[in-house]
Amino acid sequence: MVLLANTTGRDNDRVKVVPEATSVPISTQAKNALATLPDTKDGLVAQYTAPRSQDTVALFRVKSLEKHIDNMVLVNPYTGQVITTFPRQSNLYHKLDNLHGELMMGKTGDFIQELTASLTILLIITGIFLWWQKKPSMQKMLIPNKIDYLKKRSIFRTIHATLGSWVALVLLFFCISGLAWAGIWGEKMVQAWNQFPAGKWGVEPTPVSVLPNSPPQAMPATAPPSMQGHIHGAAGEAVHVHTHGNTLNDGKTKEVPWVLEFTPMPRSGTSLGKEGLPTGMPITLDSVDNYARQLGFVGRYQLNLPQDDKGVWTMSQDSMSYDMTHPMADRTVHVDRYTGKILADIRYQDYNAFGKFMATGLALHMGTMGWASILANVLFCLAVIVISISGLVMWWQRRPTNTKGLQPPASGKKLPVPWSFAVLLLVVACIFPTAIMAIGMIAILDFVVLQRVKKLQSFFA
Repeated sequence: MVLLANTTGRDNDRVKVVPEATSVPISTQAKNALATLPDTKDGLVAQYTAPRSQDTVALFRVKSLEKHIDNMVLVNPYTGQVITTFPRQSNLYHKLDNLHGELMMGKTGDFIQELTASLTILLIITGIFLWWQKKPSMQKMLIPNKIDYLKKRSIFRTIHATLGSWVALVLLFFCISGLAWAGIWGEKMVQAWNQFPAGKWGVEPTPVSVLPNSPPQAMPATAPPSMQGHIHGAAGEAVHVHTHGNTLNDGKTKEVPWVLEFTPMPRSGTSLGKEGLPTGMPITLDSVDNYARQLGFVGRYQLNLPQDDKGVWTMSQDSMSYDMTHPMADRTVHVDRYTGKILADIRYQDYNAFGKFMATGLALHMGTMGWASILANVLFCLAVIVISISGLVMWWQRRPTNTKGLQPPASGKKLPVPWSFAVLLLVVACIFPTAIMAIGMIAILDFVVLQRVKKLQSFFA
């Protein structure tokens, strides 16, 4: 996935063109991109992605709600010629991204991935504990002092334990940064409490409610117009809340920084905002792009166009979208579609602590910080594969003789239980809901089924 994104681009935005002295106005490029849609009444340009460099294509996203079309269009910025068009998020990168995040199974796949990562965290903790019991010295854990090459078990045990000691913290980091995107621990427990405070631009971080069946004018007089999308309707039905996630992340692939995904969007048509485009200047795709360059957006950046009468122009640049390699350069700017004023200018330094961790963590997790980070990720993945194989070999070597099932190596032995560590492990498991759910299900199966069915008992115990 990472390698593909660095060769053709996530949306083929690295396709090469021949640079020329001048380029065609972006509005003209957009019209040519829009013309690729069949005859529709509601066709519109949703997003413009600026060329990564002087010799690469411009990228437009065009869509039609009427005909359920959402396409990406590559345009030569110097001639305005359309190079190709294809359905959004349909290429190999996005298929692999879907496989990595959801196993191509939607919420079920997301749950499985979260369960796997949560149990992996428990494996890391228990593995370190077991190795520390054998080698109560950091030096002995990290550097093997003696390997009995005549004993195969000694070789695999040393490889598994020593290599595991080196990569344990990195694997823990990968699990946590991945879990932060997951549907339960991430979305319900962590992300919701670490969203960027939208109140900074006059939008309350929580919805305002009005009594059911109250007339619309019953909304508090102090509520700014930008909060209109946050009230409940006269019949008590919730009005759609425009957040960064549901406005800009309307596909499978995440395009908004983690810390902004649940943050309410600012809305156009208010008296809010600070000085932006010059008064009286037509607010067009060309003028907004020019203003983005004045603000400091360089090279590839994304410009989302207003999609309704309260929508805003959104300029963004982040490493997660492969715009640049430095996560600390993240920036998102919202501009009022009517006044041209800046409604919000959010940078990396404005994120909270966990938001900063996720910005840098995802860059490391995805390998978007250049070829060095890609190589480091490849070596790390190979190390995890070696640990997994060596662990399986160790289990196979220690399995009971004449076993016919999945009996553990210590089957039939009564070993002391380190209760202090067991309680600590249970507390950690409770932090990750899917892990404690899995442990509970296994315990129920053990006590209710395995202890009462002899054939299963002989197979597993």
